This record gives sequence, structure tokens and C-alpha cells, in this order.
Amino acid sequence: MISGAAVAVGLGVVALVLLAGAFVAAARRGGRRSARRSTAGTSPAGAVPAGTPPPVETASPSGPETGHAGVDHPDPRAIKVGDTIECQGVRSRVMGALYLSWQGNQWTEYLLDDGSRRDRWLSIETRPGSDDALHLEVLLWTRVPTQGMIPAKTTLTVEGVEFFPVERGTAAFRGEGVSMPERGLLDFADYRAADGRLLSFERLQGHRWRSFHAQPLPPGSITFHRRADLA
Repeated sequence: MISGAAVAVGLGVVALVLLAGAFVAAARRGGRRSARRSTAGTSPAGAVPAGTPPPVETASPSGPETGHAGVDHPDPRAIKVGDTIECQGVRSRVMGALYLSWQGNQWTEYLLDDGSRRDRWLSIETRPGSDDALHLEVLLWTRVPTQGMIPAKTTLTVEGVEFFPVERGTAAFRGEGVSMPERGLLDFADYRAADGRLLSFERLQGHRWRSFHAQPLPPGSITFHRRADLA
């Protein structure tokens, strides 16, 4: 008989295989956040990667490889706190960042301010694909009201959609920017619907759970400007 732990591990492996080839961001804390989220290269946990990240292959969420980040289109791993990004026709300021690490995985989540008071995050993670090449995953995370719902270890129904558990854990992080704790721990629980939609619950330890939907972003969909360039 397969144990519950084995089933959970199996679901996590399936989720990673589904996401590995996609150039998808979150945000928020996706990563898991995630299925959630790792910083570029092999920088130690909590450290901002130095220098220019090496090019990695990117793919559209539903298509084949479509170029290399940093060569064929801007590399979102180069985004810094204080930059301005443009995504889906919306300009946002990068107000802060969380650099996270969990079980050897590292990812970055950026807090965005587009003036609408929406709670949105961009998560960026580099992960190996089935072909051993590195693939860039970028997700845009938007807050979902769940009225105090606590992430269960079984299925959840949010806005009429049933979500199945993928993985959960506690990541260590270093914060940078506005209203970001200097260091701490982040609990997360990630879910996936049958149609591929992603849902993540996250909380800073000692705080309430918050939930987010993730939207995969296609290659080249993000441009950004340095703060100095806009001065």
C-alpha cells in the first residue's frame, strides 16, 4: 500500500515536471512559492546573485523553447528593488524582494506596486528541465480573498474550483525593501487544479495565511528600467 507521504511526494514530482519547461512568477512568497520559486545560479540562500546571470532557456507556458533570457529578451533575474517593470501593459514599481531557500531550492519574489492597491508579486526561479537544461519559471501572483481559510492537506475549493495539494513547507528568507522583514521564516502550501491553475497559501510565521493565484508569463513579456534610468 502506498503511504500518504509517498502520494504527496508523487504529486510534487508531477508538479515539477509540468512546470519545468515553462517560462512562467509569482510572486508572493511562489514558490515555493512553489512549485515555488529559486534565485538564479548557485548563489547561497539569502544572497543577492552577483554579476550577470548566465543565459537560460525559456519557453512559453504552452509551447516549445522560444529563446534564451538575457540574449533573445530581457532577463527578469536582473530585476532589482527600485526598478520599474512593465508587464501586460501595466507599469509597476518593485517595492521589495524576498530571497528564499527551501530544501536546496532558491527563488526570488518581488513585491509590485502598480498604483491599484492590489497585492501582487512576481516570482522567479531557475530549475532544471527534463533535458538537463536550465529553464526559467516566472509567475505573476495576485491576491485571492479566502476569508480566513486555512490550507488543508486535502483538496480545497476556492471560487468554485477544486485544488489538489502539491507541496508545503517552511522556507527561510532574507528581505529587502519597503516593509520587508530583514530575515525570517515563511510557511507555504501550494495547490494545483485539474486545468493547471495554481494556488498558493503563504504566511510569515506569526501572521495570518494569505492566498494567491499564479499566472505563467511567456518569454519576453517583462521589460524593466533601472531607477537611475528614470531619474
